[in-house]
Amino acid sequence: QVQLVESGGGLVQPGGSLRLSCAASGRTFSTYAMAWFRQAPGKEREFVGRITWSGGDTAYADSVEGRFTISRDNAKNTVYLQMNSLKPEDTAVYYCATKIYRFGIYNNWGQGTQVTVSS
Repeated sequence: QVQLVESGGGLVQPGGSLRLSCAASGRTFSTYAMAWFRQAPGKEREFVGRITWSGGDTAYADSVEGRFTISRDNAKNTVYLQMNSLKPEDTAVYYCATKIYRFGIYNNWGQGTQVTVSS
């Protein structure tokens, strides 16, 4: 099992930047990919982006492509979500999650961190 702890959320003005961190502990060697999801009030949880643990390949949702960047530091077992040009519609609770297999589901989740974009 892998334990995940997100941090870095907060309040930021539109157009601003924020960096979220997701620290993993436990059986991280069994992780295929780590992803970020978000859930806004009254909406379903949506995929933001993901990075593979070994190769570092990334993929993003169209809504954040070009504004958000996912990176990893394997030595620290930490994945980052750099968010630039933030918009009010980016306001949500952001979660990191892991999966073991390429075609598996994300079944290991952190507790989430709140991001609020508002003037």
